[in-house]
Amino acid sequence: MGRIRVEATIENGTDATFRIHCDALVDTGAAYLTLPNVWRDRLGTLTTLDTVAVETATQAVVSGDICGPVLLRMERFRPVLTEVLFIEMDPADGQYEPLIGYIPLEQAQAVVDLVGHRLVKVSRVDLK
Repeated sequence: MGRIRVEATIENGTDATFRIHCDALVDTGAAYLTLPNVWRDRLGTLTTLDTVAVETATQAVVSGDICGPVLLRMERFRPVLTEVLFIEMDPADGQYEPLIGYIPLEQAQAVVDLVGHRLVKVSRVDLK
């Protein structure tokens, strides 16, 4: 399957003057909106809700901070108030790769179109 990327704006949920605009990788194997620790100050003051152990795609276990609230805006989808997971990331070719996991995707009613390699809006919220 190809890589699905989406333009995203993440802003502090209580102070919209702090925001990040980026391209993010859609990762349905990840739960959270995940950003590199070095971007944390760009979102101003967020509440740290928990510190968790995170298993990465390489099976490394790292520590991450779940913080919030943040407002996630993705093109063509409704904005969602969600949490963000900050972890240490190594930039590839000088670029960080933020991830959008399944929790914010479901909140925004976005699903992966496997044939078209894109995100599409679902017409109903799943409660079953």
